[in-house]
Amino acid sequence: MPKRTTGRYERTTVGDEDVAAFIPFPLPPAKPPLALGPLAERLRTAEQALARLELAGEMVPSLDGFLYAFVRKEAVISSQIEGTQATLVDLLAFEAEGDGEHEAARDADVEEVCNYVDALNFAREQLANPKGLPLSIRLLNETHRRLLRGVRGADRLPGEVRSTQNWIGGSRPGNARYVPPPAHALGEALGVLETYMHAKPELPPLVRAGLLHVQFETIHPYLDGNGRIGRLLVTLLLEHWRLLTKPLLYLSLFFKRHREEYYRRLDRVRRDGDWEGWLDYFLDGVATIAEEAVTSARELFALVATDRARLLASDGVSVLALRLFELLPRRPIVTVASVMTLVETTKPTAGRAIEQLVNAGVLVETTGRRRDRSYVYRAYLDRLRVGTELGQMEGSGSVPSTGNVVTDARRRTRRGRNQG
Repeated sequence: MPKRTTGRYERTTVGDEDVAAFIPFPLPPAKPPLALGPLAERLRTAEQALARLELAGEMVPSLDGFLYAFVRKEAVISSQIEGTQATLVDLLAFEAEGDGEHEAARDADVEEVCNYVDALNFAREQLANPKGLPLSIRLLNETHRRLLRGVRGADRLPGEVRSTQNWIGGSRPGNARYVPPPAHALGEALGVLETYMHAKPELPPLVRAGLLHVQFETIHPYLDGNGRIGRLLVTLLLEHWRLLTKPLLYLSLFFKRHREEYYRRLDRVRRDGDWEGWLDYFLDGVATIAEEAVTSARELFALVATDRARLLASDGVSVLALRLFELLPRRPIVTVASVMTLVETTKPTAGRAIEQLVNAGVLVETTGRRRDRSYVYRAYLDRLRVGTELGQMEGSGSVPSTGNVVTDARRRTRRGRNQG
């Protein structure tokens, strides 16, 4: 495939340095147009995998529980790509401690992940509401505002398109790996991007989603949070275009596993116009993660069904314990206090329900404390958390069993992030 020119460079001054900022051409790629023939099998495989994932979601009796977990898995992984050190266990432990006394309640990394969940839920609610915001730059701005509210980056214009130059990689613009468009070019670039979101589709939806993700990342319109919004955009597009009716695809896991390849593919689009190489990578990611999500959903459903049957066969199990069990997919980490709220009961009754689930081998106490104990649906969480642990990469094969959820993953070696 010959090289394709995908944009132009404009000289701009940042501080005392003269740099070349890249302004991308509008989508779709042209001169030459996309060569999708060699990607036909890759595209068909990805589309079929998404269809199986959609069907798996429809067949799960308690989809809300799986959706709750999958959304949080994507939030954790997408945030980890940007240097956040929170794990899925951290997030779920924080949500179990509604009183705010848990150590994680004071952890800025967990707050960032919570913001991602809130931002995604806000955007989905807007798109589902006939009176809500449509798929637009305005929607992304409002989503970005919620993403950065009250956390690291809160001083970097949440919800606003940048008015200054940013860069990616390097300690300054002069040695950056990539310099996005200058601020004065953002209005036009984002306007054209929005137009393409709603243009008459001449390319398959999955291809368009892949193109839009790269174009957004290339424009890099915010001072911070671009990566997370760019990945969230893919989730919104898949649902908006009815490829999935629920956000069950945690594509960030593929980007995390192959992080260097991800950045290399983005760079090759800008430098060489290699859109086909990017789409090959992107479609492979969609197919791979969709199939893994189907397997995960099946395994989790089978586990819950087996544990439910064992619990029902237990002597003296209470109705309250059964009610609590059905809520565990949404709350795989619980405390006595959280159970009191979940099932609206007293402290002694909540304690007895937990005890019955412990005796049945469903819940495991992990803190080793006499007071303020946490209980984990360990078998469920160990399957769910695959890929969400810090430093876990492709080929690891297994995940360590859930340990002390109060102190687990308190490895807060804060990593710096580049501009934007």
